[in-house]
Amino acid sequence: MDKVSESVSLLQQATSEFSESIVFACSFGAEDVVLLDLIARHHLQIRIVTLDTGRLPQETYDVMDACRAQFGLDIQVYFPQADDVEVMVRKDGVNLFYDSIEKRKACCHVRKILPLKRALVGAKAWVTGLRKEQADSRADMKAIEDDKAFGIKKFNPLLAWTEKDIWTYINENDVPYNKLHNQFYPSIGCAPCTRAISVGEDPRAGRWWWEQQEDAVAECGLHASPIAKK
Repeated sequence: MDKVSESVSLLQQATSEFSESIVFACSFGAEDVVLLDLIARHHLQIRIVTLDTGRLPQETYDVMDACRAQFGLDIQVYFPQADDVEVMVRKDGVNLFYDSIEKRKACCHVRKILPLKRALVGAKAWVTGLRKEQADSRADMKAIEDDKAFGIKKFNPLLAWTEKDIWTYINENDVPYNKLHNQFYPSIGCAPCTRAISVGEDPRAGRWWWEQQEDAVAECGLHASPIAKK
């Protein structure tokens, strides 16, 4: 069985076991648009959600619209609560994330973690686009795991895929993708917290790059992914 068939089989198993209580949290990165295509192509009953932090690059909105048009899927957008953002910004400023790791994580909590918790209400499982190749911390991950942070099952159908596998699938199936990938952005989050990387840098090095000198971990709380220093 090839990787595509294995991934489809795992998604079908997830929908069979959890019926209408499974969620795919889509960030519209390269892995996630592959999953969108697989979900649409195989008519899988998986609720699709995305988090609009209010600080996303225009290119992310562009691919979001392109995916809606191409796949015809209902993509439910979750925003941070306005009151939470107002309190945070009044206290620490619009760009508080540059001040300290603690403030950056507080921003991620308001703009990502809390909306995701709302998106997962009632869910018994969720799907991610995580791959082992992305970070050392993901090397021991399993295709099906217990997500202790959210108290539900976690399915990782692309875990064994390589970056080449991802882009081969995108190109062969004409899947819309974020054009920032063409500008050396392998990992794309909020606009002020994401930059292009140079040759030889870790794929996650473009996320919260100003923290690296402090031996920080490049994660927002959704998934842990340490930066490998080179």
